[in-house]
Amino acid sequence: MSGLAFVGCDGAPARVRTAAASRPNPARLEGGPRRVIDVHAHCAFPDAMALMGLRYPAHEHPGLPQVLKVHEDQIPARLTAMDAQGIDMQVLSINPFWYRAEPDLARQVVRTQNEGLAEVVARHPDRFAALASVALQHPQLAAEQLEHAVRTLGLKGAMIGGSVEGRELADPAFDPFWAKAQDLGALVFIHPQGVPELAKRLSGSGGLGNVIGNPLETTIALSHLIFEGTLDRFPGLKILAAHGGGYLPSYAARSDAGIRTFPGTYATPLKKPPTAYLRDLYYDTLVFTPEALRHLAAEVGADRLMLGTDFPYPWTDRAVEHICETPGLAEAERASMLGDLAAKLLGIAVVS
Repeated sequence: MSGLAFVGCDGAPARVRTAAASRPNPARLEGGPRRVIDVHAHCAFPDAMALMGLRYPAHEHPGLPQVLKVHEDQIPARLTAMDAQGIDMQVLSINPFWYRAEPDLARQVVRTQNEGLAEVVARHPDRFAALASVALQHPQLAAEQLEHAVRTLGLKGAMIGGSVEGRELADPAFDPFWAKAQDLGALVFIHPQGVPELAKRLSGSGGLGNVIGNPLETTIALSHLIFEGTLDRFPGLKILAAHGGGYLPSYAARSDAGIRTFPGTYATPLKKPPTAYLRDLYYDTLVFTPEALRHLAAEVGADRLMLGTDFPYPWTDRAVEHICETPGLAEAERASMLGDLAAKLLGIAVVS
């Protein structure tokens, strides 16, 4: 536990924005969920990073002071920030950095992280759950790691990248992992790693590798899972897409139109129109305006959305208010987004 570090999605220590602890929590108002759950929250284990020849922090961001220390228990500060933002529980996960590792090294990295995550959860079962790490570059090993993590360690699923060393998640080589995830009923959180092939185009001002590149990778990954038939082969998968699913929900109708307009590109027969698969997936609520959240709910269904903050990266300290203040949502839909759906999917006990 002393080696746990809370980091942003890129591995850098991040400035945590906390609101006043006395701020009313709108989720506690009439019609709210019984537990507010954040499904998108990052951490890291420096000992595991060291196995890959990496150091913590992976890199720094100018203007974001290093407020997180490696060799101290960061849990109290994390809980204080969660309380200030009205969040009861966070589902911890680790952004993949080990996809280039050979099997023996990959086993060490994954074991270190999954056992560490299980220890954190055991110490604070009312405040944390966790998604496992898996060595997806070795699909059969990843399937075994997922089963051990879920059945033995009590983790709730796995986080994976949006691609694996240039290979798409829809590659049939990954089917053993998808089959195991379906069999276990485990949630698989797809978190983008950016699009390195576009590094030159995305360089320059604006942090475009993150701002544009991350949601673009999610869009590509989900599109391949649809068009290559992965979601037909494994219809029971529970997939959570980061950052509101990237750009796909906002422009998915073009996929339907593409089949009609260019039928020669439709190489893999699908069981339904591409847009219909959007309602088989789940999405976090990390979009940035009430209209964006309203539109996401309209496109994929309000019952497919779960609160996500990308904590501790300081995108927002108003994720709860974001849901509570978005117009047009029923109270039951807000409660579902704020925690009821996550509790159901992850098998997290609710509190009265």
